[in-house]
Amino acid sequence: MLSVVIPVFNEEQVLKELIKRTVPAIESFIADYEIIFVDDGSTDNTLGILLGHRKANPKIKVLALSRNFGHQAAYTAGLEHASGDLVAMMDGDLQDPPEVLSDMYNLIRKEGFDVVSARKSSRKGNRMRNLYMQLFHRLFGKVAGLGDIGNAGNFSMMTRKAADALLSVRENIRYLPGIRSFIGFRQGFVDFVRDERFSGKPKMTFLKLLRLAGDAIFSFSKFPLRLCFFLGLTGVIVFLAAGIYVLVAKAMHIAVPGWSSTLLSIYFLGSIQLVFLGIIGEYVYRTYKESQNRPVYFVKKFYGGTTAD
Repeated sequence: MLSVVIPVFNEEQVLKELIKRTVPAIESFIADYEIIFVDDGSTDNTLGILLGHRKANPKIKVLALSRNFGHQAAYTAGLEHASGDLVAMMDGDLQDPPEVLSDMYNLIRKEGFDVVSARKSSRKGNRMRNLYMQLFHRLFGKVAGLGDIGNAGNFSMMTRKAADALLSVRENIRYLPGIRSFIGFRQGFVDFVRDERFSGKPKMTFLKLLRLAGDAIFSFSKFPLRLCFFLGLTGVIVFLAAGIYVLVAKAMHIAVPGWSSTLLSIYFLGSIQLVFLGIIGEYVYRTYKESQNRPVYFVKKFYGGTTAD
């Protein structure tokens, strides 16, 4: 059986088209399936629309969370409630074309891959936003040592053993594409063109994307700490060079007495310490969040039984 996990948040304008395309796309290559929509605390009629579609197709299941826990938490909730031998993750705004699921399925069944990620060959839509995303994926792949992650996001399909391995990583601050690459197994890729959002405004604002990028980098890389070291080393070199300049200036009687050493010391120590504290603070915050060991999400109700809910 195939389980397809789709998190949604205030997507009432998209759901009809999403289901209209997703169900035939899945049924074109497999008969036994379930679609788990994770309602991540929507405040519009998203839940009501999903339950209406569930009455028409009981293979559609709805996991309603108690509030908005975020994209990665919603995916985690759906994965933990999925019962399929194969598990797919797909965004609910139709930027991930459901027709690509058949290509992932074929790679797993015919080529023996355990994980198949959808890799974006290009993107439609806002060019500046797309540029930010491409730069992030390139940076993350390098600093995290996960060179095979490519330009892949959440859109993917996994075997049950790979999905169980992913769920065994019990981090509270989660970046699933990084965890998916971290678990290993035999991984393959399907290239696709990422579509524009079908309707409405993106739920992942620039600030949310920036926060997610920070979670990814600080969770999988010690690069920021190394950056601290190199910044400190650069600062020392610059300070020494400036000190030599001050000494020469004083010897040539062209320096204003008193200001040079004071300003150089303040600027050097202040800027370096602030940068260091900011980066170390990110790691301390994440350590604190992990030590709290709070649940990633809470379920209000799971509409997934064989009888009427």
